[in-house]
Amino acid sequence: MAVPKKRTSKSKKNLRKTVWKKKALKQAVQAFYIADRIAKKETNEKLTNLQLNDQKEDS
Repeated sequence: MAVPKKRTSKSKKNLRKTVWKKKALKQAVQAFYIADRIAKKETNEKLTNLQLNDQKEDS
């Protein structure tokens, strides 16, 4: 016959939750910084292209 497992203490449950939340937060921050770098790179490329086009038109 199946025997129920022992109940996990509240402190162990909270500890596991905290570890999971810290990992998730770290991943979210990392993803944000990567997206920010990509966005800035694309913006810089667009500005450079616009400046080059303006210089060509002036010449």
